[in-house]
Amino acid sequence: MHMADALISPVVGGAGWAATLALAAYSARKIKVAADDTSVPMMGVGAAFVFAAQMINFTIPGTGSSGHLGGGLILAALLGPHAAFLAMASILTVQALFFADGGLLALGCNVINLGFFPCFLAYPLLFRPIAGQGPTRARLTAAAMIAAIVGLQLGAFGVVLETKLSGNTALPMGTFLLLMQPIHLAIGIVEGLATAAVLLFVWQARPGILHAGSARPDAGAGAVSKKLVAAFLVATLAMGAVLSWFASSRPDGLEWAVAKASSVAEKVAPIADETTWPAVDAGTSLAGVVGAALTLVVAGAIGFAARRRFAAKG
Repeated sequence: MHMADALISPVVGGAGWAATLALAAYSARKIKVAADDTSVPMMGVGAAFVFAAQMINFTIPGTGSSGHLGGGLILAALLGPHAAFLAMASILTVQALFFADGGLLALGCNVINLGFFPCFLAYPLLFRPIAGQGPTRARLTAAAMIAAIVGLQLGAFGVVLETKLSGNTALPMGTFLLLMQPIHLAIGIVEGLATAAVLLFVWQARPGILHAGSARPDAGAGAVSKKLVAAFLVATLAMGAVLSWFASSRPDGLEWAVAKASSVAEKVAPIADETTWPAVDAGTSLAGVVGAALTLVVAGAIGFAARRRFAAKG
């Protein structure tokens, strides 16, 4: 659901940038990273994990489309909403700057759609109340499913609204909306299942991390174990280096909706050609590993800066 610059006007793109910068400044003031050996690495590794996970598009049967994990809800549950928003901004910035995945003009809008909605709306208003202070397997699964679906639906609606306000395309907005919401409902169901699986693994490995009903400091406050950080790092390397070969080459939900909604779709969102599957490619592996490493460095640097500020205040 990464928007291209062609969909966005300078005014809407500028508004997205302004909102993102304001939220980033607010989040930077709010996060509290404990001065331990694991909370900062978890912020970096968590961001790298989501970067790698976003490389793996999965086919939506019967549609000719594909989707990928957003990851904002996973990060919010692990790090808290403010640190998670900064991590998502790091991921999307690395993707836009180094991998041409989403435009620079559209970067602010992409951060809002993929970061703000899951971190600041779906997580505190849905996930935490449903999971409760004493989460169980059933409650965590339900919370992950509902919050992931709603967060993605809000993000998809944001794309339609931003495109409409920009007025750059001849897309029929009613048709675009009726295509975007159902396809992202299907993607949201898969994201909910994947989010539930990740959070259940974390909950079983380190239950204290998911204080879903409490107003805990962001980024774990010492609850993260080195084994858990290592597990996320191994998963990140596996996804970036190998599992990315198995990603679907079909257009993602946004590209598919644009193509279906307008005959000018290829001018604003080119559709990828079908390729041999799995696409075993050393270049893909290198891109996945390097991109994840860049994301880890950027998000980790933000966490390290927050730790120094928090330690200085203490």
